[in-house]
Amino acid sequence: MAYVPRLKDKYKQEVVPALSKKFNYKSSMQVPRLLKICVNQGVGDAVSDKKLIDSALHEMTQIVGQKPVPTKSKKDISNFKLRVNVPIGVRVTLRDVNMYEFLDRLISVSLPRIRDFRGINPKGFDGSGNYTLGVTEQIIFPEIDIDKVNKVTGMDITFVTSAKTDEEAMELLREFGLPFRTN
Repeated sequence: MAYVPRLKDKYKQEVVPALSKKFNYKSSMQVPRLLKICVNQGVGDAVSDKKLIDSALHEMTQIVGQKPVPTKSKKDISNFKLRVNVPIGVRVTLRDVNMYEFLDRLISVSLPRIRDFRGINPKGFDGSGNYTLGVTEQIIFPEIDIDKVNKVTGMDITFVTSAKTDEEAMELLREFGLPFRTN
């Protein structure tokens, strides 16, 4: 039998019925689903130190379990000593098995390791059912060895869903187990 991630199974068994009941969907195909997770890390100091991009690529590979690609600058900005096509960050798009595995590790291990954690901000929705979460330190992930980190940087994690509204997307992510802050 093929391996099925825990959260993918949970989506079929628990999330689809719960959302169908709440939003009165007639078909299980109408229920919003998680399409992909995009993880993006900007490394602004990489303009002067090229080794920072290599370490960011290595750390991101350890965190998500998939090889990221470097992002390059699109234009010259003299104030930042920036030239065209200079690597300034790393990004990766996760789908299917890798996506569910990363989400599982994020919810159960990484988010609880954040200092003074009271839940994630519910204001990160973009109006069309996508949610972006900013993480200030990459050392919350257990895959990172703190002794080998030469610079603590943050990252943006974007959850792209098939939901039409922010309310549906928030309910989908809440059913998966993302701990939203209630003020």
